[in-house]
Amino acid sequence: MDKTFSPQNIEQQRYQHWEQKGYFKASGNGEPYCILLPPPNVTGNLHMGHAFQHTIMDSLIRYHRMKGDNTLWQCGTDHAGIATQMVVERQLNAQGKTRHDLGREDFVEKIWQWKEESGGNITQQMRRMGTSPDWEREAFTMDPALSEAVQEVFVKLHEEGLIYRGKRLVNWDPVLHTAVSDLEVLNEEEDGFMWHMRYPLADGSGELTVATTRPETMLGDTAVAVHPDDERYQGFIGKQIKLPITGRLIPIIADDYVDPEFGTGCVKITPAHDFNDYDMGKRHKLEMINILSKDAALNENTPAAYQGLDRFEARKQIVAELERTGLLVKIENHKLKVPRGDRTGAVIEPYLTDQWYVAVESLAKPAIEAVESGEIKFVPENWNKTYYQWMYNIQDWCISRQLWWGHRIPAWYDDNDKIYVGRSEAEVREKHSLADDVNLRQDEDVLDTWFSSALWPFATMGWPHETPELETFVPSSVMVTGFDIIFFWVARMIMMTKKFTGKIPFKEIYITGLIRDEQGNKMSKSKGNVLDPIDLIDGISLDDLVAKRTAGMMQPQQAAAITKRTTKQFPEGINAYGTDALRFTFAAMASTSRDINFDMGRVEGYRNFCNKLWNASRFVLMNTEEQDNGANGGELELSLADKWIWARFQQTLSEFNNAIKDYRFDIAAQSVYEFTWNQFCDWYLELSKPVLNSELSTEAQKRGTRHTLINVLESLLRLMHPIMPFITDEIWLRVAPLCNIEGDSIMLQPFPEVEAERQDATVIADLEWVKSFIVGIRNIRGEMDISPNKPLGVLLKNISQEDQRRLTLSESFLAKMAKLDSVTQLQAGENGPASATAMVGEMEILIPMAGLIDKDAELSRIAKSLDKIEKDFARTQGKLGNEKFVSNAPAAVIDKEKAKLEEFQMQMEKLKQQRLTIEAL
Repeated sequence: MDKTFSPQNIEQQRYQHWEQKGYFKASGNGEPYCILLPPPNVTGNLHMGHAFQHTIMDSLIRYHRMKGDNTLWQCGTDHAGIATQMVVERQLNAQGKTRHDLGREDFVEKIWQWKEESGGNITQQMRRMGTSPDWEREAFTMDPALSEAVQEVFVKLHEEGLIYRGKRLVNWDPVLHTAVSDLEVLNEEEDGFMWHMRYPLADGSGELTVATTRPETMLGDTAVAVHPDDERYQGFIGKQIKLPITGRLIPIIADDYVDPEFGTGCVKITPAHDFNDYDMGKRHKLEMINILSKDAALNENTPAAYQGLDRFEARKQIVAELERTGLLVKIENHKLKVPRGDRTGAVIEPYLTDQWYVAVESLAKPAIEAVESGEIKFVPENWNKTYYQWMYNIQDWCISRQLWWGHRIPAWYDDNDKIYVGRSEAEVREKHSLADDVNLRQDEDVLDTWFSSALWPFATMGWPHETPELETFVPSSVMVTGFDIIFFWVARMIMMTKKFTGKIPFKEIYITGLIRDEQGNKMSKSKGNVLDPIDLIDGISLDDLVAKRTAGMMQPQQAAAITKRTTKQFPEGINAYGTDALRFTFAAMASTSRDINFDMGRVEGYRNFCNKLWNASRFVLMNTEEQDNGANGGELELSLADKWIWARFQQTLSEFNNAIKDYRFDIAAQSVYEFTWNQFCDWYLELSKPVLNSELSTEAQKRGTRHTLINVLESLLRLMHPIMPFITDEIWLRVAPLCNIEGDSIMLQPFPEVEAERQDATVIADLEWVKSFIVGIRNIRGEMDISPNKPLGVLLKNISQEDQRRLTLSESFLAKMAKLDSVTQLQAGENGPASATAMVGEMEILIPMAGLIDKDAELSRIAKSLDKIEKDFARTQGKLGNEKFVSNAPAAVIDKEKAKLEEFQMQMEKLKQQRLTIEAL
């Protein structure tokens, strides 16, 4: 093995070997275990959320593959209608063209070309993360097989009356000219205004004042509403308002939805341009007047002076007109949530338009029952409340989009706009006996991307055809996803899979937290705090990182702020940590928290962990290669340390299995880390040296220790492999032959099994006693500044029979590791000379200080240390006693100061105890 661990030298080579050998395929044997990859956008790049979730999924897949299950990770990408169309349209715009210059057919062909050339970036990045899905089964939501499933579902739902076309209010992006889902709308607080306007009564008897954040929509008002119990307006209900500017008469209505405490208690109602008003409009059978075009300009339903004006220009002119006529009461500053398209940044408009819908009520009922009955389980369980909240208030689903890229809706219209739905035009003509001279045109819209992804659990398995995969892997085992798409994706998969297969899509839903930056902020390009997982794997210079974070920014001030922040955080850029360190970091952070703050320090720490494992493995190989390790027989005599490390490994293995079962990857990672670093590397390797290096050790004893070294390491590598695939595979290839194990990859080896016969509680207790003894001696050396290599004589006081047994059992370990030249047991009641002491249970270890230290020098050293710590203590105590500091400082800073105070207190007590011991000499 190389002297240093260099992930860049092994990762891609190992991955190519695995993939070329076809090791990611389902074996066909064992219990089915399947995970469906939430299909990332074909336009996308791997971000931290992907890398986090993919680490979890791959750890589960590798674990169950090694467990002998028939394991399939079904992968693929989503055609991402809006995002992909925008990418290609921008390329055309750069050439001075639009999609309309090409026409629909050629434009779609252009997108397919782009997909073949540039659409696989994210799957290559997934490979860098070490993920092991069956790439030969990689699916794309626009593949012919999946398109067939989409078409089949649409036709069948339409035949049952569950898909229909209707005019309803949708989120409309005036730049893209399409309806968008709620998930594609960002609602962020912005500074705005509240305009208060007078609406005069038609009979001239008075007026009502209404307040709005969108005064241009008044041209589409069809009522003013008040609360039925609001005493201020009882006499107004039923009267009519003369709507300013238009002169239309509109009623004053009463509705419980109105909040009497908000604004004036009077609300203007614009059913065609507000979702809440739309519902009220339906309740009161109000006219719905659409005043906007698809560009969000005012249309022919507004007065001539405003027609064709952009909505915001119209707003200015309407406000000016209201002010001119004395109908503007006041304008107030107002914070409001502004809905913007996540792709365009344009303000989204509620817009009344014809769209295709799925009537979901009958589909939702069995989907709710599947969770209520426990057939599907959320992990953590509290997420089922979110699921129920959405499902019990579910609205019909708008599934049409005004795009060219996507699954075109399989509906045709004749010249009278009669609708025909079928799998093809030929089928429509045959089914409805339409003559060849009947003109048909296909619907221009495509289906919402979420519609095709809702079919992912069964469409990827071959539905609507009966296939072995459909029988074996539906339901899949677990869905790993984020809480933000429980409704948009998870719920719809449950509805569709239940409807078309009669089965649930997955048995468990593991909801992960959201990866945020170290301060808990959401990672976003505008904040300049985005981390690229590939940069953490390969490293990146400061200049390249700054250029990446500021690319495309139009505002120099924002770019300068991000440059400053990045330079402060990463003055030397980002080091190359390798994939295993990053994966282990993700696993260690995968707690039950909703938000997970990513800590760069932990990646550094787990890179050191990889180095520790590498160096420990080199030590093991140096002591076992070309040696008799007992692989071919021969007597094995195991030391206490050998038995102990096997027993501790069994404990770790049990903890790991239980943690994986409960989706507590943080606990699984911690158990592996604790065993590897503290028990195996720090203790067992040291405990092996007295046996291997002593001339008094028999060949059977040395063989037993060598056998334990190499076999515990081999088992440990298999335990670690699901989380850290590359380093474990590389080391295992060197270790396996020494254990008489054949194979060219650890990933095909069985996961370790718990061996009950090795779980010896007495052995663990005995060795922990030894460790306490050694640590006690080492602590005294450190406190008294005694050289670690100086042999010591120790006295033992209050020694029990059990202590005596353990002392006899471990004399060689104690002599070598604690550097002892004698051990003397004091008689009952005998105190011994002035000594430094340590406790092991009830037994007291005494090290006589006479002749070991320079008494005056030590007292002087302690006095200086004590003086410094007392000053630090007083300074910190004063800070915490300062009322101004306590009231202004963040809670985290105050907690840090309190912790420092406690540490100073402990250090002072320790030094005072040392002073007493030395003064007694």
